[in-house]
Amino acid sequence: MNNNVKKFTLIAGDIIVLYFTLYLTLTARYWGSYKAEIWAAHFWPFTAIFFLWLIIFYISNLYNLNLAVNNSKFYQLGGRALAVAALASVAFFYLIPGVGIAPKTNLFLYIIIFSALFYLWRHFYNWSLKSYLPKINIGIVGYNNLVREIIAEFRQKPHLGFNISFIVDDKTAEQTACLPDGQDIKPIADLEKLISGHKLDMIVLSHDPHQSETLRTALFNCLPYRINYVSLPNFYETITGRIPLDTVNQMWFLENLNESAKLWFDRVKLIYDFILALIILIITLPFWLAIAAIIKLESRGPAFFIMERSGRDNKIFRLIKFRTMKEENNDRSPTQAADARITKFGNILRKTRIDELPQVINILKHEMSFVGPRPERPELAANLEKLIPFYGQRTLVKPGLTGPDQISGEYHSPSPADSLKKLQYDLFYIKNRSLFLDLSIILKTIATVLSQKGM
Repeated sequence: MNNNVKKFTLIAGDIIVLYFTLYLTLTARYWGSYKAEIWAAHFWPFTAIFFLWLIIFYISNLYNLNLAVNNSKFYQLGGRALAVAALASVAFFYLIPGVGIAPKTNLFLYIIIFSALFYLWRHFYNWSLKSYLPKINIGIVGYNNLVREIIAEFRQKPHLGFNISFIVDDKTAEQTACLPDGQDIKPIADLEKLISGHKLDMIVLSHDPHQSETLRTALFNCLPYRINYVSLPNFYETITGRIPLDTVNQMWFLENLNESAKLWFDRVKLIYDFILALIILIITLPFWLAIAAIIKLESRGPAFFIMERSGRDNKIFRLIKFRTMKEENNDRSPTQAADARITKFGNILRKTRIDELPQVINILKHEMSFVGPRPERPELAANLEKLIPFYGQRTLVKPGLTGPDQISGEYHSPSPADSLKKLQYDLFYIKNRSLFLDLSIILKTIATVLSQKGM
């Protein structure tokens, strides 16, 4: 059972619980006088709030399978999400005219019953995910740094459900002495025997079969077992959401960046970027004056901070933010953790990401998008391009207000080491960008802001 199927099962279970709770609520509330007309009157209004509840659950990170191995964290986030959903339901039924029903008692009963059933269902699912859902048995051909990273990912994320049946390689014992989990590496010559002796779902190929006759012969002889074969870079990308930079060269860009296939997406993205930015500007503009006044009252200097950034194809543009730092003795060096230059109100603006709000102007000017690689300072970008191969190719798309790196849960500074990780996320986005990926990143950004992590 792969990750997407597990998430689909989780969402489908939540939907079933939502509607089953409605049935139980109406049956209990109208005991002895329940009619089909009562269900019909409640079905569509509650369907509307169910859709809202699912969005709240998603934003609250309740579809993050990592929580399946941390019940205490799940109960904390789940309680918060249910409280928000309940308040949203009250607002929906009592503030929006024309709903047709005002279910005071029904809504109260519904929230109580759903909370109980929801926790029971999720507890059962989490327990099943760790204990009884089928594992994906894989064999790995070759052992290197990427394989070590994947093993570490499996250890940190048991919900992924992968079980390494064996690893084969022709390296010496000295080269594999640090192999984790006591895994014993077998010689490649034993591959056919190992495949026949294990019930495998997948073989992950670190070695190129074109370069090894022994490997080609072993894999060819195993065709009757009907096993899926996947290259290590593609498997790594699926598991981590990053591109392994060891495999990136000029041919990687030529083979993976089919830009003609993205023309439709880029046009639609341009439209929804403009419309969404315009709506946000109109709604929030009245608050800009109050924010600017507080900034100027707290410290001397302009309300807005404008600095040059590298845009698409390395074109320079002027990025706009609310100022969050003191102007006195500010050398404009990159921000550090717990930076003393950040003002008290500026810290609030940063944590809530409100300081980024004026960037809707950059989006309206087509200099930025809502989702994309974060724009870097030109001087830093020029230096990183000298140190990191293909760093400049992250500007093949417009920079974004948020991106996959911002929802990774990690803080990455402009240092070369952290920039390597950011490039991995950026290349993943450039290769896989789509409407669904953009929506997912935007919703996860909201969840990250609410949890005040990783920003």
